[in-house]
Amino acid sequence: MIWLVIPLLAVFAVLAYLAGRGRAQRRAAALPGQHPHSRPEQHGYYAMIWVAVPALVVTILAGVFSAPIAHHLLAADAPPVVQELEQFRREAFFNDARLTGEGQRAFQVWSGELAEALTTEAARSARVHQTLTWGGVIAAILAAVMGGLFAWTQIRPTLRARNRVEGWIGGLLFACSAVAILTTIGIVFSLLWDSLRFFQAVPVTEFLFGTQWSPQIAIRADQVGSSGAFGAVPLFAGTFLIMIIAMVVAAPVGLFSAIYLSEYASALSRGVVKPVLEILAGVPTVVYGFFAALTVGPAFREFFNGIGALLVGGPLDGIGQYLMLVQNQMALVAGAVMGIMLIPFVSSLSDDIINAVPQSLRDGSYAMGATKSETVKRVLLPAALPGIAGALLLAMSRAIGETMIVTMAAGLAANLTLNPLDTVTTVTVQIVTLLTGDQEFDSPKTLAAFGLGLTLFLVTLLLNIVAQRIVQTYREQYD
Repeated sequence: MIWLVIPLLAVFAVLAYLAGRGRAQRRAAALPGQHPHSRPEQHGYYAMIWVAVPALVVTILAGVFSAPIAHHLLAADAPPVVQELEQFRREAFFNDARLTGEGQRAFQVWSGELAEALTTEAARSARVHQTLTWGGVIAAILAAVMGGLFAWTQIRPTLRARNRVEGWIGGLLFACSAVAILTTIGIVFSLLWDSLRFFQAVPVTEFLFGTQWSPQIAIRADQVGSSGAFGAVPLFAGTFLIMIIAMVVAAPVGLFSAIYLSEYASALSRGVVKPVLEILAGVPTVVYGFFAALTVGPAFREFFNGIGALLVGGPLDGIGQYLMLVQNQMALVAGAVMGIMLIPFVSSLSDDIINAVPQSLRDGSYAMGATKSETVKRVLLPAALPGIAGALLLAMSRAIGETMIVTMAAGLAANLTLNPLDTVTTVTVQIVTLLTGDQEFDSPKTLAAFGLGLTLFLVTLLLNIVAQRIVQTYREQYD
C-alpha cells in the first residue's frame, strides 16, 4: 500500500505548497497596508505539512494494523476443518492462504478438504487484503484533503506560519532523538528481562565464576549431558585473551602510524598512506575471517610445526611435540587478524588527537633545541595521552564485540587457558551459536545468550565510561 500512497502524497504535498503560497500572496496583496508575519513560502510549507503528516500517520497505522485485522477476519469465518487444526498448523494454513491469494506458492502441500478450503480461503484472503488496502488508501487521501482544508482556512497575513513550521521541524528532530533513546532503553530492558529469566534457572555465582561451559539441555532425563554447565569463565578468558593479542598488534602499529602521518610524512605521502591505511576500515569482518582461516592460520601452523620439528628429540622434546600438534585455529590467529582490523581505528583517532595539539607547543620545543623525535616523545605524546588512552579503550570495546573473525579463526571450544596457541571461544561467538537455528526460548540453553549479552553490554559500557572519564579528567586546556 505504501508504494501506492507515497506518490499520491508527494503530488498532494506539492499542490498544497503551491496553493498555500498563492493564497498567502493573494491575501497579502488584498491588504497592502498590513505587513504579513511570515513569507508566502512559509505558508506553503505550513499547508504542505498539514497535508502530508495526517496522511502519513493514517498510512502507517493502516500498514501496522491491516495484517492483524485481516487475520482476525479470516480466522473468524474459517471453515470447521480449519478451526479443528492445531494452532501452529492453523497459522501455517492462513499464511499459505495469504500467499496463494497473492499469487505466490504455498509453503506446505495440503490435501483433501484442506486443499479445497485453501482455494476458498485464498480467494477470500485476496478480497480482504484488497479491501483493507484500498480502505487505507482512501483514508489517507481523506486525511490529506481534510488537513489541506484546515490549512487553507488558517492562511492569512497574521498567521505565524514560520513559528509553526519551525515547531513541526523541532518536533521531528525530537522524535528522531527519541527513537534512538527508546531503542537503547528497549535493548536494555530486553536484555534485563530475559537475563533475569536465565538467572532464575542458573545462579549468578555459577555463571560468573564457574569454569565449565557446556550449555546442553537433554531431551530425556537419562541422556548423557542431561545437566548443562553454564560457567562463563572460559568464555571471559578467551574473550580477553584475543582482545589482548589484538591490542598488542593494533596499539603500537596504529599509534606509530599516526605519529608518522602527523609529524613525519610529507603532504604527498600523507595523501597516499592515510587513504590506503583507512581502506582496512572498510573491509568486511567476514573477509578478515577468510584471511585468517585460509592464509594466516596455515602460515602460523607451518611456522610452529617447523619449530616443533627442530625441537623434537632434544632437551625441549615436550615443547616440540606440543608445537607439532598446533592447528590452524588458535587464539593467536584470531587476535593477530583482529589487531590488523583495528589498526585504522587506532590510527585515525590518534592522528586526529595528535593534530589537535597546538602548533605552539611544537614551535616552543623546537626553539629549545629539541629534535623532532624528542618533541614527539616529551611534548606531543604527553599532551595527547588522554585522547590516545580513550582511543585505545574504544578499540578494546570494538575487539571484545567482534564475532566473525573469532568464529572462523579461533574455534568454538570453551577452553580455560591463556595459551595463545590453543583454540578458544568468546562471548559473542557463543551468543551466535546459542541463537542459531530453531530455538526454544524457555530453556536455560537459549536464555544463556541473554545473560552473556548483558555481561558483554556492561563490560563494553564500563570501558566506554572509563574512556570518557579519562578524556574529561586529564584533558589539558591550551591557550
